[in-house]
Amino acid sequence: MAKLYRVRTASLADADTLIAHRIGMFTDMGVETDAAVVGPAFGRWLADVLPSGVYRAWLVETADGVVVGGGGITVLPWPPGPRYLGDRLAFVYNVYTEPAHRHQGVARMVMDAIHAWCRAAGVTSLALNASKDGRPLYEALGYWESPNPMMFFAV
Repeated sequence: MAKLYRVRTASLADADTLIAHRIGMFTDMGVETDAAVVGPAFGRWLADVLPSGVYRAWLVETADGVVVGGGGITVLPWPPGPRYLGDRLAFVYNVYTEPAHRHQGVARMVMDAIHAWCRAAGVTSLALNASKDGRPLYEALGYWESPNPMMFFAV
C-alpha cells in the first residue's frame, strides 16, 4: 500500500524539525557541520525570518502527522536579466527527506508546493544549489545548470 503524505506550511513551532532537516541535509551531502553551532544559529535566524515571511517553508507529513521532509525559500529582490524579466528570485534550500521516506515523491511534493506558491505570488524565477542526490529531481522538474558558477567570500 502506498504511503499517504500531505504538505503543510511550516511555522516557528516547527523550528526544531527545520533545524534537524538542515543539519541532516549537510550531513548527507558530506559537508562537515558542527551541529552544536549551526543548529542554534539557524534557530535564531528562523525566529527572525519565518514569522516575517522572509523565509517560507513547507513540511511533508504522513497521514498520522509524522514529518518526513520539507524545504523552503527566501524571496530576494533580483534585477531582470537575459534569462528572466522578473524582479524577484526565490532561492530554494533546505530540501530534505528522512531516509526511510526517500524515493516516495516527498521532495517532489515540497517542490510542487514551492512552485505553486511562487506562481501565486508572481515570482517567476527560482534558483537552488543541487546536491548530487537531488540533481535528477531538479532536472526532471526543468531546472538547468547555470553556466556561471556561484562563488562565495566570507568577510
